[in-house]
Amino acid sequence: MKITTQMVKELRQATGAGVLDCRKALEATDGDFDKAVTILREKGLAAAAKKASREAKEGLVGHYVHPGAKMAAIVEVNCETDFVARTPEFQALVKDLAMQIVAARPRWLTPEDVPAEVIEQEKAIYRKQLAEEGKPEHIMDRIIEGKLKKFYDENCLLEQAFIKDPDVKIKDMITNAVARLGENIRIRRFARFEVGEAD
Repeated sequence: MKITTQMVKELRQATGAGVLDCRKALEATDGDFDKAVTILREKGLAAAAKKASREAKEGLVGHYVHPGAKMAAIVEVNCETDFVARTPEFQALVKDLAMQIVAARPRWLTPEDVPAEVIEQEKAIYRKQLAEEGKPEHIMDRIIEGKLKKFYDENCLLEQAFIKDPDVKIKDMITNAVARLGENIRIRRFARFEVGEAD
């Protein structure tokens, strides 16, 4: 199948990949658009994994104030260059993350950030609940692990489902942004504020 300039252009618009990469992906898949997208995404995500070790000292501090000004969030997102920090895509990512923090109320960034005493407290609660339900001891640990994973999914920003697309986790959203923008991106810190909320 002949690969036309229009096909390359459409694939480039859909993926953000370079012209040559788009042409090669279309040639490799005999012009199959969806398969070409898959190839480019796999390559991009592989490249994103390599970029994760690079230093990210530029970036933006973004914020979102919920209508009514009762809730707000502030977040620092780092990238490698000021050039990427100024792109509309990076700025939109930072804004989305601030909105996510307001809406989904994460308490920590990653599961590794959750204090050991909090994890032990959660496990003790789950174990007590399971004992009251009459669950046998030998399956409790497996059930507790599942409940802990759900706890992380709800309370750790990177593990949360994105509010605008629940099929995508925040960590995958970051990885996809790394693949598209070509730089390491990391969330450094965040804070959420709500009027009248106890410290």
